[in-house]
Amino acid sequence: MHCPKHKETDLKATRISGDLAAQQCSQCQGVWIPALEYSAWQAKQTQPSASKQSIPQYPASLTQSSNFTPSEFDAKAGFCPECGIYLSRAKVPLKTPFYVERCLSCSGIWCDRGEWEVLENLNLHTNVPQLFSNQWQAHMREIHQAEIERQTLIDKLGADVANRLFELVSILEKHEHGNFAAAYLVRHFDRDKAKK
Repeated sequence: MHCPKHKETDLKATRISGDLAAQQCSQCQGVWIPALEYSAWQAKQTQPSASKQSIPQYPASLTQSSNFTPSEFDAKAGFCPECGIYLSRAKVPLKTPFYVERCLSCSGIWCDRGEWEVLENLNLHTNVPQLFSNQWQAHMREIHQAEIERQTLIDKLGADVANRLFELVSILEKHEHGNFAAAYLVRHFDRDKAKK
């Protein structure tokens, strides 16, 4: 089998995460994980109690700063070393995002240099196929948008006031009459606008 990114380089047998059989490229250090190997390994991993159809949890650390620098080959289209077709891509939205790739025919997984380790650190490595679902990608976009909104509040209000606001929101979300307080705030600012 040849590397999806270095078509002339043969993949060599290796193991990742202790006992997961994979194939690695000596040139770019990317790893190919055959679907059968991944499925057998995945079945032995501790799975969350929720249904396998649920969205994998989005780690809080995902949007925080990361020292990971994606491979220079991350932007390059890859071909499945087993089927020869283009690999599908799923975005992992770190501060500097990267793409995990998967064959839509044989379901094998390709990770460029260092990506598998990042997935492990984020505890996403046992749910890689679900990262390609529309549901998970939509969930990621929602959280990314929430992070942008949060940063905008910090920029506009300053960190001290913004953090007080976040704390108040957290308190009100848990309070049985929190929606009443939120409505009060909206009415208060609507009245101020009307006076101007």
